[in-house]
Amino acid sequence: MSTPSPSIELAGIGSPIMDLSARVPDAFLSNISGEKGGMVLVDDAEMERILSLLAESPSLTTGGSAANATFNATRLGLRTAFIGKVGNDAIAAAYVDRFKAVGVDVSRFKHGAAANARCLALVTPDAQRTMRTCLGAAMTLSPAEITPADFAGVRHAHIEGYLVFNQALCEAVLNAARAAGCTISLDLSSFEVVNASRDWMFRQFGQGIDIVFANEDEIRALYPGRGDDYEGLARALAGHGVTAAVKMGREGAWIARGQEAHRIAPVHLDDVVDTNGAGDAWASGFLYGVLRGYPLAKAGAIASTLGSQTVRHLGPLIPDAAWPDVKRRALESAA
Repeated sequence: MSTPSPSIELAGIGSPIMDLSARVPDAFLSNISGEKGGMVLVDDAEMERILSLLAESPSLTTGGSAANATFNATRLGLRTAFIGKVGNDAIAAAYVDRFKAVGVDVSRFKHGAAANARCLALVTPDAQRTMRTCLGAAMTLSPAEITPADFAGVRHAHIEGYLVFNQALCEAVLNAARAAGCTISLDLSSFEVVNASRDWMFRQFGQGIDIVFANEDEIRALYPGRGDDYEGLARALAGHGVTAAVKMGREGAWIARGQEAHRIAPVHLDDVVDTNGAGDAWASGFLYGVLRGYPLAKAGAIASTLGSQTVRHLGPLIPDAAWPDVKRRALESAA
């Protein structure tokens, strides 16, 4: 008897965060602590303080690293679900409604008593984004709330690295996904995540993770002192039994698996607006390609197209009006 196909091809796991995006001059960053381009967790009071300093109200869209990847993968055509904890306010309701409207299975969302999570992306003129995140209800997701039942009928689980800040929770997710028979991808998400959890990550690679996504900062943090030979770094990561996808922004990407390695050409643009969400879009395209059986290089071409088109817009998601043309270009890139 043949085994039935999974009802869900991809389940994203992470924080369902409402994204706030604002353009600011570089000088604005002197108002906050931390490095440019990084992500720092803040409480509600600090979030309100930063918002009060903005010259204009920020734009709002659904966000969260794994959530963005899941959203885009759904629009590409994958059958998807999302696992994460939303709040008890109007922002939470709007978030779930937006995911349901695009076709994501929202039955696996958890619901908390606190306000929904928010992330403020401060976008400087060089299109770099510096993020401050107030996790709200998302932070109350506990390991006890995650079970293999959350992954029933799921083929692949995609986990955002920000969950690694809570290693007990991330281990619960990994264990439940493995118990359900899922393949797994992990997006390292931030160099701060890697710096805080490097040894833990290498242990998890050895216990079974299939795909690891990293950008330039993250892969250098994973291998400190190894320089910027990204092919070599991708091959080093692949040596841990994973498919390594190392994104280099406008320089393209390297993908390595076993003894093979592919340089993925970038899509050059002159109208970059905001890099927020580009890596998540890249991951969604790559996962779509892999899960639909494309060779690695062609999956990388889909990823490159989606990532490049995301940076032409403010916020982490390509606007609905632009999406049909972007999807066509992405799929044609792998023809």
